[in-house]
Amino acid sequence: MTPINTALCSFGMSGWVFHAPFLQVHPGFNLYAVWERSKKLAREKYPSVKSFDTLDAMLNDDAIELVIVNTPNYTHFEFAKKALLAGKHVVVEKPFTSNSKEGNELIQLATKQERKLSVYQNRRYDSDYKTIRKIIQEKLLGDIVEAEFHFDRYKEELSPKLHKEAPGPGTGSLYDLGSHLIDQALQLFGDPTDIFADIQHMRPISKVDDYFEVLLYYPRLRVRLKSSYQVREPISGYVIHGSKGSFIKPKTDVQEAMLQAGNIPDKPDWGTEPDSEKGLLHTEKDGKIIREYVPSLKGNYGEYYEWMFNAIRNNKPVPVSAEDGLKVVRVIETAYQSSQKKMVFPFD
Repeated sequence: MTPINTALCSFGMSGWVFHAPFLQVHPGFNLYAVWERSKKLAREKYPSVKSFDTLDAMLNDDAIELVIVNTPNYTHFEFAKKALLAGKHVVVEKPFTSNSKEGNELIQLATKQERKLSVYQNRRYDSDYKTIRKIIQEKLLGDIVEAEFHFDRYKEELSPKLHKEAPGPGTGSLYDLGSHLIDQALQLFGDPTDIFADIQHMRPISKVDDYFEVLLYYPRLRVRLKSSYQVREPISGYVIHGSKGSFIKPKTDVQEAMLQAGNIPDKPDWGTEPDSEKGLLHTEKDGKIIREYVPSLKGNYGEYYEWMFNAIRNNKPVPVSAEDGLKVVRVIETAYQSSQKKMVFPFD
């Protein structure tokens, strides 16, 4: 089949790290164009790519089928809407939109335009998440009663990306890192009944939240999602307890580090964690108590684009639906309400 001509809305870190390498190695895609406002960097790495000065000029190119909106969070709605109106399929980075009203409008527009709309939740394809999902699906822990997910960092300085540090729609660590944790929790456990949250900025220099704890209530399960920028010594990224046992897994970031080092994701060992990152399984199996380290599954963000190719060319479901992205935004909105009122809020 003819490769899908694809355009990136920026060629910053997300463009050259999380998207371009996977478009490059997948025969079903052609990295055709990039919107570059000032610095013209894309052609240094991809000589055949077209560079556009404006979004409108790029969207007017009829050869483009897919547009990836990988720009600041507050622009997601505007740029995705323009791309859909131009007749393009659209991938929007997380968070889908800054609020649920915008998300609903994009979903309705995509339906009207008969275009595919998906949210780029690459962390579904991390080795750590794929491993805990397998453990849970195989019922190795029995009925899950408690889970705690962490996405911690240690950063005293502010991000050089000013749009991440200025108060406004879609900013702060809950929108940034929390979008990943919330999406994973919803995929594993479904919708919570209620939500409680504590969202703060702990660093004196920070003007947006850099700490959150979100508690998702289920009838017989509690899920705690946490992140802080003041964690020098990281603890386990995933701690899951069930009626039969526990699974404790470090949070790993193998693919991102490999991509930043310039590696191309086309090797058989891509996304393979070192043995030191194995998860600890302590449970009961066939009447015996076992305590052992479990090898991690391979991660591969390229799986997202394989699904996206089949969605566009073979009319299959997109890898991450816009409805899933909208639900993450609704959890974030409810969490902010809870934190402001210091109350448990229902998740309707």
